[in-house]
Amino acid sequence: MSCTSCSTKDGGVPNGCKSNGSCGTGSCDKLTVFDWLSNMELPTGQKPFDIVEVRFKNGRKHFYKNEKNFQLTIGEVVAVEGNPGHDIGTVSLTGELVKIQMKKKKVATDSEEVKKIYRKATLKDIETWETARNREVETQKRGREIIIRLGLKMKLSDVEYQGDGNKATFYYTADDRVDFRQLIRELASAFSIRVEMKQVGLRQEAARLGGVGSCGRELCCSTWLTDFRKVNTAAARYQQLSLNPQKLAGQCGKLKCCLNYELDTYLDALKGFPSQSVMLKTVKGLATFVKMDIFKETLWYTYKDDKSKWFKLTLEQVQEILEENKQGNTVDGLEEYDAENIEDTKVDFENVVGQDSLTRFDEPKQKSKRRKNNRSRNKQGNNHQSKSNTPNTNSTERKPNKPSVRKSNQRPKQNVNNTVGGPEETANKPVSKKPNNRRRNNANKPQGEKPNSVSKVEGNTNTETNQPNKPRPKRKPQRKKPQADGSAPNQSVDNAVKSNEGAPNTNKPKRRNNRKRPNKPNNGPAKSE
Repeated sequence: MSCTSCSTKDGGVPNGCKSNGSCGTGSCDKLTVFDWLSNMELPTGQKPFDIVEVRFKNGRKHFYKNEKNFQLTIGEVVAVEGNPGHDIGTVSLTGELVKIQMKKKKVATDSEEVKKIYRKATLKDIETWETARNREVETQKRGREIIIRLGLKMKLSDVEYQGDGNKATFYYTADDRVDFRQLIRELASAFSIRVEMKQVGLRQEAARLGGVGSCGRELCCSTWLTDFRKVNTAAARYQQLSLNPQKLAGQCGKLKCCLNYELDTYLDALKGFPSQSVMLKTVKGLATFVKMDIFKETLWYTYKDDKSKWFKLTLEQVQEILEENKQGNTVDGLEEYDAENIEDTKVDFENVVGQDSLTRFDEPKQKSKRRKNNRSRNKQGNNHQSKSNTPNTNSTERKPNKPSVRKSNQRPKQNVNNTVGGPEETANKPVSKKPNNRRRNNANKPQGEKPNSVSKVEGNTNTETNQPNKPRPKRKPQRKKPQADGSAPNQSVDNAVKSNEGAPNTNKPKRRNNRKRPNKPNNGPAKSE
């Protein structure tokens, strides 16, 4: 039988407890017990135990006698004896383990608490039971309104209907004695049922309601803890915990039950420690106890007159000082004992779980070299461009200007009769309508012609014809010896042309402004000078 609260697969196998469809407790409810003797056979001649444990709402359990010898299994719904009428519950435990539970709760087999099982629940019994359970929320709400109207100092925590729907039990908590006779009359007349008032403690209330503790797990009192022992603040003192009521209190408002779990271990470890009220006698005065670490066996003391500094001592050192004090001797200051415990050990960081070092932000971050490389590349590119723009005085021939990147795949038109600076050509050449773009003009010009050099050579009698535009292989410039007249071996074409006139070349090439100038109106062909 699979659990009702666990998620199941297509085949009905629960995913929660992974019991493969054979849950031993019937369901994943509170205070469930696994029957580990269910698969074992009884000795020959021994009858099975005829008392069954039945569970009701919020983990309430009682023992019932199976006089009619029904074949009952864990998780089966039965109708049991009520007061008055009958109640509906679920079988939580059968067999020999019921004896252990009865012995634990100190219930005798022949006591009046053990009632009878009437029958297995029918469909009509289950429908009546579900109808009564659905009325509990509304009954609790109206009951609290009546309590507030009557001005009673009590808190209504829960309401539980009996299986036949004729009786309801009201659970409440109160600090003082409450006179609820008038409350019972009004509740009985309002709901037309028998009313039973039952006072519970704060721990029992938390066990009935359930919840999740500060540890992240379900409350111990609602899952497995059945007996509630006393918890004192001495348990917190022995464990060296701060006496903060907000941290030590549970959801019930009382001290947490888990303070008693490790108390025995702490008491065993504290047997070798001296009393906290004992003072150490030193040359500089008396030393009082401050705090201790039980499992590391370290204690902290400070001087009674000067409490500005604490001294860390081991348990052996404290016992040694106490032995000297018993003999009537006073020891030196606690500084010497504290200095012996200081160890200059540097723990290297070990990346065990794949985390980064905690001190990774302490060191300055290294600057990336990418930005430097980009700057150096830009400088190299600028130097290369400046070198290419300067006139090359070491070559005899002028290198053709490279076209723009956008026009690199297009070849300029070949013109065999292309002359430089002719007056007839400049007069017949139409004015371009395109904007004055330096790159585009340079790309459209022949490779053998220097851009914007028409105005410089204009008016010269000597002309120079250019060769057809053919791709030339790149070659290294050859160095030549200086000429006999002392002039440079390599001169540009413009200088050569102007040297024929006998005038020195004093004009430097003007730098063009990159600003776009407005286009002049096209009034016809340009006039030659």
